[in-house]
Amino acid sequence: MKIRFVVATRASETEFFTHTATGRTLKMIQASEMELCLFPNNRESLSTIYNEVIRQSLSEQILLVFAHDDLHFMDYYTCSRIMEGLTKFGVLGIAGNRRRLPRQPSWNFIDASHTWDSPENLSGVVGHGNSFPPGNISVFGPPRQKVALLDGLLLACDSRTLLANNLFFDERFAFHFYDVDFCRQAEMRGVSCGTWDLSVIHESSGGFYNDGWRNAYQLYLEKWGE
Repeated sequence: MKIRFVVATRASETEFFTHTATGRTLKMIQASEMELCLFPNNRESLSTIYNEVIRQSLSEQILLVFAHDDLHFMDYYTCSRIMEGLTKFGVLGIAGNRRRLPRQPSWNFIDASHTWDSPENLSGVVGHGNSFPPGNISVFGPPRQKVALLDGLLLACDSRTLLANNLFFDERFAFHFYDVDFCRQAEMRGVSCGTWDLSVIHESSGGFYNDGWRNAYQLYLEKWGE
């Protein structure tokens, strides 16, 4: 089974491999089953790009890994771990929440004031920083847990699962809330979401409270009614 990493970046193709965390560290994963689907110089929304790749997979049987460009992959066996995780869950991620509350704005926050959920509801481990060892490690909770919501920094799925369940990203969400919305769609279609023990360092802490985030949150509430 092939595993295709789908990455959109504002960097050029050359800069992706020399200046981005994902580009630099994917080069160390010498896996024959891995291939890269890169969108350099990108200005399109992630949802639009991800859906384009899903539709291109209509005639294929392939594992898709939708990943941000600021991830340091720290494990030579990343592909094997993702394949293993997808034998248990329909959608795989690194960090998530075992529950979902009304009006919840993110996998880890329970309200728009960004109040963290209780540790017993969270799952996964993510390193933070620009190098190894990471400057900080967030141990949210034990991985390999079924969850209601996943962090979109990495989402892995089998193309056959997506197509069989007509599961696509909602293109109204260009960046913010595309992951929360996708997990809710998966839940509606009976597709399980779960975390897995994948070793990464994330360079970004995410962006909140800007106009883009607020507009997306309003769209999300209008769509789901809560």
